[in-house]
Amino acid sequence: MSEKVIIIELNDKAEYQRILEGQPQTFGMRSGRVYIQPGQSCGRHSTKHHEELLVFLSGRGMLLIDEQDSFQIGQGKVCYIPPNTVHDVKNNGTEPLIYIYCVAPANSESGE
Repeated sequence: MSEKVIIIELNDKAEYQRILEGQPQTFGMRSGRVYIQPGQSCGRHSTKHHEELLVFLSGRGMLLIDEQDSFQIGQGKVCYIPPNTVHDVKNNGTEPLIYIYCVAPANSESGE
């Protein structure tokens, strides 16, 4: 497992970009840049035993949680999704929705 600083340059391509791949690159965190065209979504999935952070860089859309809740998201917003949460991100805007996700194993121990 690496214990060094990693700097990654984001590309400008209209596609998914893997950023962090988990172990051994990190202690368990994975991340990527997601690029969703208007009218498309990332696909319904669960965080399972992970927590997830979404940082929206451009565009706008809806965060759908389970089948009951929805939240407006877009450029300048950050969203935390707790473990065991079924969700989807849908682009309901007119330009690409681009965001960074960071997923890490959830740990119930509080660390300081």
